[in-house]
Amino acid sequence: MAGCGSGGGGHSLVLYNGQHLELTRSLVSAFQRATGIQVKLRTDDGVVLADQILQEGHSSPADVYLTENSPELVELSEHGLLARLPQSVLTQVPARDRAPGGTWVGVALRVSSLVYNPSLLSRSQLPHSILDLAQPAWKGKVAIAPIDSDFPPVVGAVIATKGEKAAAQWLAGMKRNADVYQTEESVVAAVNRGDVAAGIINQYYWYRLQREIGHSAMKSALYYFPSGDPGSIVNVSGVAVLGTTRQKQDARRFVAFLVSPAGQRLISQGDDFEYPTRPGVSPNPVLPPFATIAHTSIPASRLGNDREAVQLILHSDFGS
Repeated sequence: MAGCGSGGGGHSLVLYNGQHLELTRSLVSAFQRATGIQVKLRTDDGVVLADQILQEGHSSPADVYLTENSPELVELSEHGLLARLPQSVLTQVPARDRAPGGTWVGVALRVSSLVYNPSLLSRSQLPHSILDLAQPAWKGKVAIAPIDSDFPPVVGAVIATKGEKAAAQWLAGMKRNADVYQTEESVVAAVNRGDVAAGIINQYYWYRLQREIGHSAMKSALYYFPSGDPGSIVNVSGVAVLGTTRQKQDARRFVAFLVSPAGQRLISQGDDFEYPTRPGVSPNPVLPPFATIAHTSIPASRLGNDREAVQLILHSDFGS
C-alpha cells in the first residue's frame, strides 16, 4: 500500500481504487490539499478489489471503495458491506447515477460504443444494434475483449433488455465472428491500425488513444448505437464508504469531495475522458455534450452485479 501525498493532522483513509490511477491520484492530491487528510491507495482492477472486500468482510482495512463500473458496487451493497451515504451527498448527482438504497454514488460516466475503421467499413454499413454483430455477415470484422472488466456490463445490458437466452445466443454468435483481444485498449489500437474493421469499446478509450498518438494518426471513428440499444449502455463509475470503517466522517468527506464542483471539474479537466455525473459541470472539451450522443441508461439495480453476465461469458469459452 503506497501513500499518496503527505496529508496532515493525523487523519488518514485507506482507499481501494479500481479507477484509473492517474485520475484517482489527481483527485486524492486535491482532497489532501483541501483537508489535510492523508489517503493511502491500494489499486487493482475494480472486480478484483470487490472480491477482496468480500473475502475480508468485516475485517477489511478499506475505508472507501472507488470503481469503474456499478456491478461491483451492487454486489457489495447486496452483501451489506457498504454504509448509507448522507442525503446531502447523494443529491449532488441524478438519482439514475446512484444506488436506490443510498449506499454508493456515481462520480463519472462512460458510454459503450463501436470503434470502426472507415477504410474497411463505411458508415452506411454500421449495425443498427449491437446484436447485429452476431450475424454471419460480421464474421472476422469485429473485435472484443471478453475478459476486460468493461465487457460484462455490456452483456448485463443485453440480459436486462433482451433476456438471458438472447444474451447467450448473442455471445455464441460473437464467438464465431469476433477477433479476441485482452483489453479494450488493444481493441481500439487494432481497429485504428486496420487489423480489424470494428470493435466494441467504451468511448473513452478512443479519446485516450487520440491523446497518445495525435489527431492526425487517428484512422478510426466512433459510432454510438441508437438510444435504447444495449450496445450504448452508460457505465457508472462510483464510490462508497465501507460499513466497517472507523473513519466514517473523513470517508464521507472524501466521497463528498468527489461529487463536489471541485472534484467533478478535475474529472472533466483531466485526460480520462469520462463524463462528470454532477449536473452543470461540462465534460472535457474534446468530448461531445453527453445529451448529444446516443446512450442507454439502465438502473444499476436492473443491470445487476455482473455474476450472470460473467457466467455466460465463461460458458461461451472465448479462449478456445
